[in-house]
Amino acid sequence: MRIVARLLSIKYLSPYINFQGNAREAMEFYHKVLGGQLVLRTTDEKGVPKNAGPGDRISHAQLKADGAQIFGVDGHPKYPAKVGENVSLALAGTDKARLTKIFHDLAEGGQTKRPLTQQSGLEVGYLVDKFGINWVVSIDPA
Repeated sequence: MRIVARLLSIKYLSPYINFQGNAREAMEFYHKVLGGQLVLRTTDEKGVPKNAGPGDRISHAQLKADGAQIFGVDGHPKYPAKVGENVSLALAGTDKARLTKIFHDLAEGGQTKRPLTQQSGLEVGYLVDKFGINWVVSIDPA
């Protein structure tokens, strides 16, 4: 029974892609090809998330199709993604203790790019594991 509870504490494990300014074009293309449901979000001047309009910078895109999902972002112009570092694995859930431990365990032998910190109502951290794989770990409030 404990194993089942652990599996339910993780909401998703999905690719997270920094399109460096081309998120809308890329995600709309994938939506056209794969179908499903596409959500494009941006943030206002105060950092509050809202639906993205034409020309808005994409701070969060999510495509759900046939049980799979892809996340995308425009990235930040001051911090351009290098080729090979623009794809991460996104892990999210509600079990703060478990996900915090996972974050630190993944960072062991690798590099923490940004520790777990509050960001738009979530706790989010970025790291590269010892195999060179980028991770984004998000902890949703319970």
